[in-house]
Amino acid sequence: MPIDFHLSPAEEGIRKAAAGFAAGPLKDARQIYMKYQQHSERFQSTRPIYHQAVAGGLIKGQIPPHLGGAGGTLIEAAILVEEMYSVEPAASLTIFSTGLGLTPMNLTGKPEHKEFLAPFLSGEGEPLASMVFSEPGGVANYLETGAPGLVTTATLEGDEWVLNGEKIWATNSAGWDFEGADLQCVVCRTTNPSSDEPADAIMILLVTIADIKRNAPGAFKVLRHISTAGHTACSGPHIKYTNLRVPVKNVLCPPGTGAPIVSAAFDCTAVLVGAMSVGIMRAAFDAALTFAKGDNRRGASELLTRQAVADLMSGIKMQTEACRALTWKAANCLENGPGDYNARRELALAAKIYCSDACTKAVTDAINVVGITAYDADQPFADLLNTAMVLPIFDGGNVGIRRRHMQDLMLSKDYDSWASTYGPSK
Repeated sequence: MPIDFHLSPAEEGIRKAAAGFAAGPLKDARQIYMKYQQHSERFQSTRPIYHQAVAGGLIKGQIPPHLGGAGGTLIEAAILVEEMYSVEPAASLTIFSTGLGLTPMNLTGKPEHKEFLAPFLSGEGEPLASMVFSEPGGVANYLETGAPGLVTTATLEGDEWVLNGEKIWATNSAGWDFEGADLQCVVCRTTNPSSDEPADAIMILLVTIADIKRNAPGAFKVLRHISTAGHTACSGPHIKYTNLRVPVKNVLCPPGTGAPIVSAAFDCTAVLVGAMSVGIMRAAFDAALTFAKGDNRRGASELLTRQAVADLMSGIKMQTEACRALTWKAANCLENGPGDYNARRELALAAKIYCSDACTKAVTDAINVVGITAYDADQPFADLLNTAMVLPIFDGGNVGIRRRHMQDLMLSKDYDSWASTYGPSK
């Protein structure tokens, strides 16, 4: 049975490189960006860190080799995410969100679109990519028959597509100067679909900063920078497209082919949210352990000798280990099986849901270990909790999207309960 939790040389190399980057550029990131009051300024202050990430291959490493990148397996990506998130989630999210922004291109792998990847393969500058999907009012039911669907539309006029609509929460979408990211993969709806089925209207357009500059002023605009409780140095603003024109060559997914790519992209990131959760849980455990072994609350022995504290700590540790194991299994299964794609996808969904829900509880338990001292802003716990609280509700909320996808899989007449573990039952 090929189950071995010893890291391969490549995986160990990824872990050490990630830990080195976390201990270097990421370690003091919070001290740098917290000097600024506005979240938009905090985001911009992380640009030198991102520059080092680019130079260190962290962006090229999110592009597969067949497209000129240096990307590895999904397990390697999960190891990388955990190491970096355990030290600095906000600056790390900007780096990994460029990976999400490039994922539709990684999945389609069309040679004619390789020119759009050039800035991300160069190892130079600070190129940002964004997958621009969410809209004001939400997108949980965007494929429901008879519903309005996506508000952002694309209309074909001659040899150009004209983009109109508003988007929100798309990390990196506005770029460093808030004039637009280097590359946006915009999920939108054609105004001339082939049928009444919502999925037949969904397409993905590529929008580059060069395209934006060719348009009239105001064709791309930031309406509002959002201040968030956690990840306070990230940018996911409310943006608007007004008659933004792009050439027909910028169609990544023609109408009717966009929805499966959107789904597949978020299947990959579901696993990585599991890894983010493990990173936060790990940081909470380590901080609480240090406190519990170094403080006695005026008692005769350290806190960890108290049964109640030890029970909380052991619970956090077990949940962290369980979440890591589920994340790694989901990562391996999504790429290698067993089971058909739906069986493998179910594990990715499970990793996102279970680990992100467990993360908020783990951080809360760590706070209970520390007690009132955890409320001190100089302690890491409030920031960890603010970061953890978004994991169940972003990247496809657990209640509105991810659990509904699991529900759809279980309702299928071909549903095979344990195919992702034992292979097909028939």
